[in-house]
Amino acid sequence: MFDWMVWTTPVAVFFCCIALMLLGMTVWQVKSPTVMRKGWLPIATTRGDRLFIGLLTAAYINLGFVGLAGKLAEWFSLDSEPSVWISLVLSMLVLGLVMRKG
Repeated sequence: MFDWMVWTTPVAVFFCCIALMLLGMTVWQVKSPTVMRKGWLPIATTRGDRLFIGLLTAAYINLGFVGLAGKLAEWFSLDSEPSVWISLVLSMLVLGLVMRKG
């Protein structure tokens, strides 16, 4: 069923993080219903809104990193392309920032 996708360890970890976040957000919502608030995002958002915006941002960071990895290796004269673990960590940090301050 999932043979069409390249399941590397970072990709599997990324999707497991997303599944765990969705599960955690569901439990959190049941225990403590969300309220709208205004952070540094230009709109008032709920936790779910911030999670959605953060997940989109994380996905774009990962896609951009994969697309630019060859160029980064060329620009910085690296022996091989940088690890996708870098983009995973960066995207999770940005997601955490959006969830906390957005």
